[in-house]
Amino acid sequence: MSDVSIVSCTSYDDAEVTEALRRVLEPIGGLDWVVAGMKIAIKANLVSMMKPELAATTHPSLLCALVRLLREKGAEPLIGDSPGGLYNAAVVNRIYHVTGMKQAEAAGAALNQNFESREAEFPDAMVAHQFTYTAYLDDADAIIDFCKLKTHGMMGMSAAAKNMFGVVPGTFKPEYHFRYPNHRDFAKMMLDLNAYFAPKVKLCLADAIVGMEGNGPTQGKPRHLGALLASKSPHALDLACASLIGLTPKDVPTLEVAVESGLIPDDATKLTVHGNLEQFCVSDFDNIHVRRSLQFEGHGKFAAMFVRSALRAEPRPDKKACISCKKCAEICPAHAIVMKNGIPKINKSTCITCFCCQEFCPVGAMKVHRPLIARVLNRRK
Repeated sequence: MSDVSIVSCTSYDDAEVTEALRRVLEPIGGLDWVVAGMKIAIKANLVSMMKPELAATTHPSLLCALVRLLREKGAEPLIGDSPGGLYNAAVVNRIYHVTGMKQAEAAGAALNQNFESREAEFPDAMVAHQFTYTAYLDDADAIIDFCKLKTHGMMGMSAAAKNMFGVVPGTFKPEYHFRYPNHRDFAKMMLDLNAYFAPKVKLCLADAIVGMEGNGPTQGKPRHLGALLASKSPHALDLACASLIGLTPKDVPTLEVAVESGLIPDDATKLTVHGNLEQFCVSDFDNIHVRRSLQFEGHGKFAAMFVRSALRAEPRPDKKACISCKKCAEICPAHAIVMKNGIPKINKSTCITCFCCQEFCPVGAMKVHRPLIARVLNRRK
């Protein structure tokens, strides 16, 4: 299924959001699949304890509108996510409060309070043959993946496919970064998670009304795009989202693997789109070009290693902005960071460039640094 629907939505005003949600769903069958009494888990992006206006999380106005539509159908919506860090009632309920999820609760949704985890066996996986996931999803009859369009230090972009990494309990996430340090293997792992839950995922939505550019997925800048997208395929939705911000499958490892797996075409122009993607494209979106897909065959092993090293993006602390909180050192799955004179020092030989330090720095002091040659190549691209 390559159908994607996109509509204009200029603000988070309740009336406008509700109307936009109805319009974006109509071309792909609306909510006709919903049956009265159905338990529906809404997998939102609640990455951290951040207010909605910071554009790091799925906006509560959209979730409220979706909850009301589901309640009209007689469904029982449940909102959940497993942010980075401790996955327990104390932490997650604080995140619910700060991210505005109490508004969705008032609109008729339950907020997940089951913080147990389960083990999955997935023989057909590309790499993740066993993984740990959040148990509350087992109680759902269906899942709606409601993501936020953002830049991402490791994956280039965070949208629908990346949002499903939230099924992994927060304290397990660093382990998965360490287990899959290679960008392609990490992308394959995320496609495995999406494939495992695919039978239950009936709808994918993207909050691209205000996205995040720059130092995403948590410390970037809000950027107005004015769009709401929907699809039954997370990868088709991501391909459309990437086109809005000037990225191609070669820039986003999850999309690159999805193309190779035959899940989506190799260009957004080959999607069946209900609406006008070009209307919402932003030519100067501040993206994180974490790598550039170049072919090194025929140039020798050491030449290839040198070029890859020269193009490699890596985390680097802004000493003036750092508050010496040690969060980066504590969360690093490779234990590649030590504090020296109150400033994080990164061991490049053990760093796996997962960018967890950049993602979870509370003040945005950890940046994605690209070598000069990589910046020049991306400008010429």
